[in-house]
Amino acid sequence: MNAAQWFLRLALAAGFLSAVADRFGMWGPSGAPNVAWGNWQSFVNYVATLNWFAPKPAIAALASAATLGELLVALGLLIGWQLRWVALAGGSLLLSFAVTMTTALGIKAPLDFSVFGAAAGAFLLAAICNESVYRGVTDK
Repeated sequence: MNAAQWFLRLALAAGFLSAVADRFGMWGPSGAPNVAWGNWQSFVNYVATLNWFAPKPAIAALASAATLGELLVALGLLIGWQLRWVALAGGSLLLSFAVTMTTALGIKAPLDFSVFGAAAGAFLLAAICNESVYRGVTDK
């Protein structure tokens, strides 16, 4: 594995873990500088805004699923387990975030938070891992 691939894995994992930490107040309380949510309820409210089309009873489940997905993808990226599939899952998760952000908030929000760029990076990582498999180099 080369340094660029390792850096991409770390950067994507850090982004996922930072977002999860934010929704549990680990970066500070809601309203503090550079804090997006600061607590679980603020995050759930944000999920409701992005998923305006979903039934209200599904919002908490969507918030939990997004959080679990981000944690699992981050861990998979860090340990390198089934890296190609984990990267595809991460890219798909990020692309779904970008699409819902665009639909609910407009194109500027996902561009400002580089969600499309992160999704592209995750898909590139999956492609690189796929090429490694075809060259006979296996991932864990």
